[in-house]
Amino acid sequence: MALLDGKYGLILGIANERSYAWHIAKALEEAGAELAFNALPGEKNEARTRFAVDALNIADPWIAPCDVCKDQDVVRLFELYAKDFPRLDFVVHSIAFADREYLQPGKFVETPRASFLMAMDTSVYSLIAVARGARPLLAAAGGGSIMTMSHYGGDKVFPGYNAMGACKAALESSVRYLAEELGPEKIRVNAISGGAFKTLAASGIGGLKSMLSESERRSPLRRGVEGVDVGGTAVYLASELSSGVTGATLFVDCGMNILGA
Repeated sequence: MALLDGKYGLILGIANERSYAWHIAKALEEAGAELAFNALPGEKNEARTRFAVDALNIADPWIAPCDVCKDQDVVRLFELYAKDFPRLDFVVHSIAFADREYLQPGKFVETPRASFLMAMDTSVYSLIAVARGARPLLAAAGGGSIMTMSHYGGDKVFPGYNAMGACKAALESSVRYLAEELGPEKIRVNAISGGAFKTLAASGIGGLKSMLSESERRSPLRRGVEGVDVGGTAVYLASELSSGVTGATLFVDCGMNILGA
């Protein structure tokens, strides 16, 4: 029997087969979970997500359009999910956005107010909106797990990470507040702090190549993070093995977070 047999989950944020969300979905599916997905509305966005999900070899995958920056979309997503699935055991929130024009060294102070607010709305508030939508379904299942994706740039300065660093700090704080409020309903909320990884979202960050090479050269494991590393951690957080873990940020960065300058 696989670890997640009989478990049902919703994966938010698959952009392509190189994304953290894709590797998480792959690991969860291989562990026996039944999965559902969202896609940004629009023909091109939905086609891109469907292409990535098809690479998981899931028969007839369930994909619903949802822009997490629109409350009505989030409400509708969970309404549709509840009609087609018997329960909800976990949610993966792997969504972030910031204007790449200002994701360059020396550009943080130039970030316009509108760009900063958009980054916070997409990268942070969306977790709160998703948790609100998932709450009654998770509670009805006797509890469950919500997980989101963070980065050490929320704690320390990575030149060029800029607004995303501020967003990740706010995201991790939101994880703790959500964990405290939802804990009585046996809903656990955690963050996975993944190391530098060449995803579509990360490609716009200035200095990414340097971050990748530094991880390979300096990390205690002397290698960069791989998708399977983050996927395995997600399986742990979705399973009963993590039944006593909530409000935590789990570092999956080959040990880079323990190093000094």
